[in-house]
Amino acid sequence: MDVIRHPFSTLLLASLIPRIKRAALGCTIGLLILLQGTVALASSRIEGVRLWRSPEKTRLVFDLSDSVSHKIFSLPSPERLVIDITDTRLPGSLSGLNLDGTPISRLRWAQQKTGNLRIVLDLKKSANSRSFVLKPRGPYKHRLVIDLLDVRSKRVARESKLHQKKRDIIVAIDPGHGGEDPGAVGHGGVREKDVVLAISRELFMMFKRSRGFRPVMIRDGDYYVALRERTRKARKHSADVLLSIHADAFRRQGARGSSVFTLSQRGASSETARWLADRENTADLVGGEEGVSLDDKDDVLAGVLLDLSMTDSQNRSNRIAKLVLERLGKINRLHKRQVEQAAFVVLKSPDIPSILVETGFITNPGEAKRLSDRAHQRRLAQAIHSGVQTFFVTAPPAGSLLASDKRFRGTVRRGNSIYTVQQGDTLSGIAQRFRVRLDDLLLKNRLQAKDTIRVGQGLRIPEKG
Repeated sequence: MDVIRHPFSTLLLASLIPRIKRAALGCTIGLLILLQGTVALASSRIEGVRLWRSPEKTRLVFDLSDSVSHKIFSLPSPERLVIDITDTRLPGSLSGLNLDGTPISRLRWAQQKTGNLRIVLDLKKSANSRSFVLKPRGPYKHRLVIDLLDVRSKRVARESKLHQKKRDIIVAIDPGHGGEDPGAVGHGGVREKDVVLAISRELFMMFKRSRGFRPVMIRDGDYYVALRERTRKARKHSADVLLSIHADAFRRQGARGSSVFTLSQRGASSETARWLADRENTADLVGGEEGVSLDDKDDVLAGVLLDLSMTDSQNRSNRIAKLVLERLGKINRLHKRQVEQAAFVVLKSPDIPSILVETGFITNPGEAKRLSDRAHQRRLAQAIHSGVQTFFVTAPPAGSLLASDKRFRGTVRRGNSIYTVQQGDTLSGIAQRFRVRLDDLLLKNRLQAKDTIRVGQGLRIPEKG
């Protein structure tokens, strides 16, 4: 039957068309409302979660698809921490986290009708908590960080404080070059990498014998360490100072003498900018896990903290460098009589005082011969050791053994002050350390230059004139 030819059918179809349109429109609106509701519930989602322990805290990090608002609060009996995250859903599960060694016994979560996500941490014991949101940085998107800080007893805190007072000063010794990188090759085929490793090993043994110091070698063999890896290794050891040992080279064989370098102002400024631009690397700056984190600071505050750290590090570097240069000048010709500045990568640590020592010109025939001589290597090491030791004896870091031991505190002011001889000490080294003349030290103790001193012996330190 041809419906077009029947008026009734035509009228029926015409009457149904508005209803069909209204129904279709209603379905469309309903679908849009449903989609809008779905979007609202899924405005952000948790894409991953990480958990790890440190000596002082447990950190829980949620990787997010977008920025979120959140709040946390604690509940007692039993101990719980509640985390409410707005407009966020959890597509997966949190049950795969390893909770061993953490104060968390169980994680629970629920999607609320409002679209918010509630996560509950059941705790084995009470813990102070803090939280903050991190903006996208490098490979990471938005992150919500929850820290559970261990609550320590007063006794534990007191014992920890007493232990910290007795820590050694960490000296990171960095022999330049190594492996496939020989450095400069001088007169007679002498290679820089071999010379500086020998000097560094002498320096290592001197600090190892020095009470209150603990040396670490950045390179202790014939292999190469990348330049920025050298500063990372020093930071990993929580170094108080980084000493980079090198031998200079020049196209003219007549160039000679020792030099000491610190970071230039231009190099410091560019490095500060680099660290701020790459803030993921500063998550534990300054001072490692227990230091000041810049990652959760805004750009202005992070810049101020980093600038303060860099300025303090440079000031201490310059003071150490001057002392080392002064000592080197007593046993070797100086190429320049003042500390020089350059943008060497190995000096660009914002939180560790760093100096670079050019022990001599390996391209100078005379100096190449001396640099290969074991006795001269030992004298160079002793000069560096004396300068660094003098700085830390007179300005020991808080919490170090040198700061807590009366035998090492500050400069000696009274003529009846007694110094107890330590392993590796020499009369000339003690005189240099306390900035007194060797003759006055000998006279005060009725000694002669040829006399031998022994460990545990008490020496009277004369007053400085």
